[in-house]
Amino acid sequence: MTINITDSASQQIQEMMKDEENQNVRLRFGVKGGGCSGLSYAMGFESEINEELDTTFEANDIPVVMNKQDMAVVEGTTIDFKQNMMGGGFTIDNPNAIANCGCGSSFRTAANAGAPDKDC
Repeated sequence: MTINITDSASQQIQEMMKDEENQNVRLRFGVKGGGCSGLSYAMGFESEINEELDTTFEANDIPVVMNKQDMAVVEGTTIDFKQNMMGGGFTIDNPNAIANCGCGSSFRTAANAGAPDKDC
């Protein structure tokens, strides 16, 4: 399995999916260039799948779509949802990350270090 989704995150994602107009959406998870450390995580809902570029699978009852190129960068990543007094939010634990920015939304890997943003 490429990524893991905790029970807490799965419950939250399922609730959010219920609010989508198209009930045939999948969670799109991946990375994009940018951010303080070079790469940023991307999460959203997607109903379109590009058979040549994407791969699909299920993680903890959540249908997931990812760009095949992102798989090596996020292999073994765990998506969690944490609730606290200030609200809640998704957290991402990527064992491939060798550096993270202070905000936790961007990272670098040894294989795909990217160029850090000097404004961070």
